[in-house]
Amino acid sequence: MALEVEIERNLADFTLRVEFTATQRPVGILGASGSGKTMTLRAIAGLYTPARGRISLDGRTLFDAATGVQLPSRARRIGLLFQHYALFPHLTVEENIAFGIRKLDAGERSRRISEQIAAMRLAGLDRHYPGELSGGQQQRVALARALAPQPAALLLDEPFSALDTYLRSELERQLHETLAGYRGVTLVVSHNLEEIYRLCEELVVLDRGYVIAQGSREDIFRWPPNRQTAVVTGCKNFSRAQARDTHCVEALDWGCTLHVLREIPRALAHVAIRAHHVHVAPAREITSTQTLGQNTFPCWVAATSEAPFHVTLYLRLHAAPTGPSDYHLQVELTRERWAELQSAPLPWSAQLDPERLFSLPD
Repeated sequence: MALEVEIERNLADFTLRVEFTATQRPVGILGASGSGKTMTLRAIAGLYTPARGRISLDGRTLFDAATGVQLPSRARRIGLLFQHYALFPHLTVEENIAFGIRKLDAGERSRRISEQIAAMRLAGLDRHYPGELSGGQQQRVALARALAPQPAALLLDEPFSALDTYLRSELERQLHETLAGYRGVTLVVSHNLEEIYRLCEELVVLDRGYVIAQGSREDIFRWPPNRQTAVVTGCKNFSRAQARDTHCVEALDWGCTLHVLREIPRALAHVAIRAHHVHVAPAREITSTQTLGQNTFPCWVAATSEAPFHVTLYLRLHAAPTGPSDYHLQVELTRERWAELQSAPLPWSAQLDPERLFSLPD
């Protein structure tokens, strides 16, 4: 089972030129707003026609500009779950689920409806209308409707964005269970990085209509191939950089020289590190087992930002800050670690692990 996408169309702000292949490992599509994520899903589903290219699913051609093939949405065997569910308000739960399987014989239609109602934990709600359901229940009905036709591909566009935090967690777990038993291709668009990471084994990253990264989630997060991919995957610390040798860079904006694990790309532009990968400690905790001087620098706190379970520190290296906006690095700590640090005198030490630094090309 494979979905092959190669599409192109000139738009007002950019050219959509997307090419990737997805198999039975769920694929997450990441990108900034307006990068072409939803438009790509709509093209695959048959709701939008590219100017050029080809789309095939499980060996069937869904779209081919060269030969004029453009299958209608209903013939594509694709289930699409919208951000706001798009349930028919005048139809009951049972009727909404049955909408895409109306042409099946009564016995098979009834079997699939019952199967989805059980799988989505909607028992007792089959005669209810969408307006009588909670947001989480509506989302489960929409997913049941998408799965009832037994689609060859399932496209999920921000499936949990309209839900509160508790419901997101509950329904994400249920979707994870559903996808574990699903044998088709799954594409998920979401701005929530943790959600994408938990649900999807593969990632495609878009920027202004182009695929700028594709691969396993571990590789994309661990070694983003370019700055925009690093930004989209949550990295907050960047410095312009110049190479000093194959494993040493000068971080121009941070005023320091850094050793990096991986060989530096020829067209080096930036060095970066994620906020939770900077190790901060009182100077006395830097022991002889750690290499003093190598990626270790005195630091001062310019500002803090507290969340329920973590604290973000804005640190200036080398000298005390002149104000809250005078900082080099954002660092994320647990509240417990923050409580331990607060009593220690400044300056502290900031360590930038060579294994966690990545060098990014122009």
